[in-house]
Amino acid sequence: MNSILTSFCLAVLLVGVNSIHSAPKVQVYSKLPGQFDQPNILLCYVSNFHPPDIKITLLKDNVEMPGATQTDLAFEQSWQFHLTKSVPFTPKAGEKYACRVQHQGITKPYSWEPDM
Repeated sequence: MNSILTSFCLAVLLVGVNSIHSAPKVQVYSKLPGQFDQPNILLCYVSNFHPPDIKITLLKDNVEMPGATQTDLAFEQSWQFHLTKSVPFTPKAGEKYACRVQHQGITKPYSWEPDM
């Protein structure tokens, strides 16, 4: 079992060294249609990125939202990675929600647009 894990880690390292850098694709959405004063879940799906070192922050009015959870990092056969971060929220009129993604020294915010 130890040799299998060691081989897997070595393979990941070797492929990672030789892989092309890919910028993440980001989708910010809510589980239910966005309605003010209705409980919902804010989701940020980040995909097709490499290398796997990435930071995702869910924001309300440019402040990190507490209680967010993140899925385990997963990858495709092409060695591009994906994951999802989510947090329960109840949107209010006038509030701004976003997902901030930091990857390879580049930080970008992606806004959530309610269905109002």
